[in-house]
Amino acid sequence: MLGAVTTVYWRDMLKFFRLKAMLFASLIQPVLWLAFFGLGMSESFTSNMPPMSSPPGVLEVDYLTFMSAGIIAMTVLFTCLYSGIFLQIDKQFGLLKQIIISPIRRSHILFGLTLSGTTKSLLQVFIIILFGVVIGVSMFSGYSLSEGFIAVLGIVMFTVLFATGLMFLSIAISLRIESHEGVQAVITMLTLPLFFASNALYPIGSLPTFLQFLSLINPLTYYINGIRFFGIGEEFFAFGNLYEFTTQGILLSLVALLVFNLLAYIMAVMAFRKAKVV
Repeated sequence: MLGAVTTVYWRDMLKFFRLKAMLFASLIQPVLWLAFFGLGMSESFTSNMPPMSSPPGVLEVDYLTFMSAGIIAMTVLFTCLYSGIFLQIDKQFGLLKQIIISPIRRSHILFGLTLSGTTKSLLQVFIIILFGVVIGVSMFSGYSLSEGFIAVLGIVMFTVLFATGLMFLSIAISLRIESHEGVQAVITMLTLPLFFASNALYPIGSLPTFLQFLSLINPLTYYINGIRFFGIGEEFFAFGNLYEFTTQGILLSLVALLVFNLLAYIMAVMAFRKAKVV
């Protein structure tokens, strides 16, 4: 199994690194989002919001730090969901047929493609974190070396879970829909509600009631909770709100992502079983 998964994984990664334009865009896009959108929104909120005092003894973070977790989540969301488009292109040009009729089991193809998409997401996450430090994002502020290492491992764990579920979902969509345009339309329709019905840019409590409900069943919300817990801390003040994360709350976020993975995996397996390539 490992050899088959590795073969599919390396094929997709080699394609990623050989397409220089796609490689450059994938690596520079997170930086552009954080530099232009992040800095622009942060400056706007800082200049227009009245000053608010944080509770005594509570870490106060600026809006750029607060929204950096949302930028990370948005990047992973777009990267993984739009990966299905490339699988659809393989399907249209007959490359997927060659892979499926090979001795490789379909589940191995699924895991290989998912692993490559997760690897790309992790690369982008590290780029955002490193660039964020350069422009003033206060993640891991005051952490010791051991605490920073554990925090990075926590972010990696949450990223792997979220990216894996998205890859399963993206593969299921790309195999169910026949046209390239149809896949792109469905994925675009999914990305915007997932992003804006979450805690990426603003507190959930400020949303209308129906959006608050959607945010509670949105896996993006639980991924962002994990990033903020590990990257900023279990208690901080931002955007006029006090954020407190408990161990039970983070475990709930972890379970929510595991459930999302399971449901998306079932969808992907069913799509692969019914997939017909000619």
